[in-house]
Amino acid sequence: MKATADGWGSGLLGVIIFSGSLPATRVAVGGFSPLFLTSARAVIAAILGVALLALLHQRRPERRDLGALAVVALGVVVGFPLLTALALQHVTAAHSVVFVGLLPLATALFGVLRGGERPKPLFWLFSGLGSAVVVGFSLSNDSSASLTGDLLMAAAILLCGLGYAEGAALSRRLGGWQVISWALVLASPVMAVVALTTLPNAWTGIDAPAWLGLAYVSIFSMLVGFVFWYRGLALGGIARIGQLQQLQPFLGLALAGLLLNEPVAWTMIAAAGLVILCVALARRFA
Repeated sequence: MKATADGWGSGLLGVIIFSGSLPATRVAVGGFSPLFLTSARAVIAAILGVALLALLHQRRPERRDLGALAVVALGVVVGFPLLTALALQHVTAAHSVVFVGLLPLATALFGVLRGGERPKPLFWLFSGLGSAVVVGFSLSNDSSASLTGDLLMAAAILLCGLGYAEGAALSRRLGGWQVISWALVLASPVMAVVALTTLPNAWTGIDAPAWLGLAYVSIFSMLVGFVFWYRGLALGGIARIGQLQQLQPFLGLALAGLLLNEPVAWTMIAAAGLVILCVALARRFA
């Protein structure tokens, strides 16, 4: 019981931190290219991760862990940050956060494939209904919709769900913050080269909000959030704790409206609300 309660608490903190990721990315791509933003955030987080690993004298992962760490790096260090940065050149942050409603389903699917979990049939029914709402929203006539942006967001969600499930399974053996730190270390050579080759032509034209966005996604979205999130998934179950992301669309929409002054249409709120209802029902049967 205590482990489950700790899992819910850690998972909720992770979701709160992740809720600021898409608005922060939206701000950051106003000053940095998607490739530089993706690689720079990974390099900055890797430096912090290496410092933590060294200061706390963590042992190196075993050879058998390298494949799983590579999957984590592909999903959450490279894939999700890059694809969302590209998507946010076509859609608003408010539009993109509705896609987060697909993450619980994607995480649960990969939890079955990679984590060995077996949710009840009704779980899949309600998760599928929530996903259908998201797809319907993306195909609606909302003025902020974009086929390119929507496809990029859908791909980002799939890779993120894979990275979440793989990292959660590995966290049971290595620990949550150790998993994301080692994944960052594994990706850092490639990310460093990409960062150096995509440096901005001029630094003077980059305003403070873009720098703040880069700082947030580097420190909180790329490292701190995963410390809590992977711990929550490992303690409470991938499918079950993954449903906490039902809160993220609402939190993200609120941030996009309050901080970025983006229009939050009633259709976005309705879609997010329906997704949250479906995932809440799915959680009962996880």
